[in-house]
Amino acid sequence: MVARVIPVDPFDLVIFGATGDLARRKILPALCRRHADGQMPDDARIIGAARTEMDRDAFLAMVSEAFDEFLGDHAPGPDCRASFFERLDYVAVDALGEDGWTALSDTLRDGVVRAFYFSVGPSLFGPLAERLGQHGMVTAETRIVVEKPFGHDLETARVLNQTLAAHFDETQIYRIDHYLGKETVQNLMAVRFANILFEPLWNARFVDHVQITVAETVGVGGRGPYYDKSGAMRDMVQNHLMQLLCLIAMEPPHSFEPDAVRDEKLKVIRALDPVRADDIVRGQYGAGAESPSYLVEVENPQSLTESYIALKVGISNWRWKGTPFYLRTGKRLRARASEIAVTFRDPPHSIFGEDAPWKANILVIRLQPDEGMTLKVMIKEPGPGGMRLKDVALDMSFAEALGDDVPIPDAYERLIMDVIRGNQTLFMRGDEVEAAWAWTDPIIAGWQKSADRPRTYDPGSSGPEDALMLMHRDGRRWREIR
Repeated sequence: MVARVIPVDPFDLVIFGATGDLARRKILPALCRRHADGQMPDDARIIGAARTEMDRDAFLAMVSEAFDEFLGDHAPGPDCRASFFERLDYVAVDALGEDGWTALSDTLRDGVVRAFYFSVGPSLFGPLAERLGQHGMVTAETRIVVEKPFGHDLETARVLNQTLAAHFDETQIYRIDHYLGKETVQNLMAVRFANILFEPLWNARFVDHVQITVAETVGVGGRGPYYDKSGAMRDMVQNHLMQLLCLIAMEPPHSFEPDAVRDEKLKVIRALDPVRADDIVRGQYGAGAESPSYLVEVENPQSLTESYIALKVGISNWRWKGTPFYLRTGKRLRARASEIAVTFRDPPHSIFGEDAPWKANILVIRLQPDEGMTLKVMIKEPGPGGMRLKDVALDMSFAEALGDDVPIPDAYERLIMDVIRGNQTLFMRGDEVEAAWAWTDPIIAGWQKSADRPRTYDPGSSGPEDALMLMHRDGRRWREIR
């Protein structure tokens, strides 16, 4: 089976921060894979820009080393890599000064899409936007891509949006969240809106509860200083988990157009209930046999920042009132797993007797690893001896269903190409970001006021014991992380 490749218009893509970790690990490998699949026009160009002084040959050597490390099993052959390198150039640019900007401007062509990827810290977004305008590099076909964090709270998010809006129209700003580029996340929308099977059941009458889990086995590592000022709530819930919740809970948009989809997501965020203090569990991982504790890794023995958080969230609208959404995310957990589990209610009456074993129907959407979907249903256990019920999984692994010859694209591959196409469907809008912070800020302010210390949990576990009680008191259980 061969994937259908849709070419894009000619473009110049400038990657600010091209020598940084994100560019080396994700952005440049993603672009190389799109080149290998024939999605780039012959005259598409990619220009690295960073403060580091180096010539083009040194930049190509750096990219080659990154590809050796990060391209993985589907790395293109040497001829394909060589043809991709022909697209590359490099300009040394000082984001806070004037050096290099004229050279960068002279490198760009007229009449093609101009995309500028801000793979830098948020403090540089404003200076970069200002200098692009000052040096005449902004055209009607210019787009900018900005990475999270989109602010630290509502106030800073508003300032950031205002800064970008001073130089670019909202239609030119692409706030990237790589979770929305995952194949399974988009298949969630296909399952809901391209099939009659689920949508009639997608409401509080038929759904008992929803669990959204993003579990990591790694600690904060080299991100300690940043992470300790952020924590799991700001780093994961306010953006990644919020986006997953919106896609699960939103009303059907009138079309698969950017603003139609984002309008419905915004309605969900505005309908979120305030979260009570006893519906929140925060944790910090302790020391393991071969790993330091959170407090050691961030070099702050007094830190009150959470590396784990679990919340019970309600949505006050006609579709979801009464159905809780349980969110959890954390580091140094038992397994690396990202999934959404929609648990349906039991039938109102069992014709098989009160003692018949019964398990709820569950739709599990796996984001990583092994992207795919599983629907758990009840069937009769084969063989004689009466009606014995058994739950089985109808499993669809994308790798098995589509075949190994159709590799699942990395999220960055899809999202960067959507930038070139001018498709903002999978990118966050400014008012959406601000609404998310408006809901998040009071939650953070509440625990900061109480100065409660996060619960310590063992590395390699499923998180703090209190998180289990968050579910048990409602007569429910977390799905096992594995």
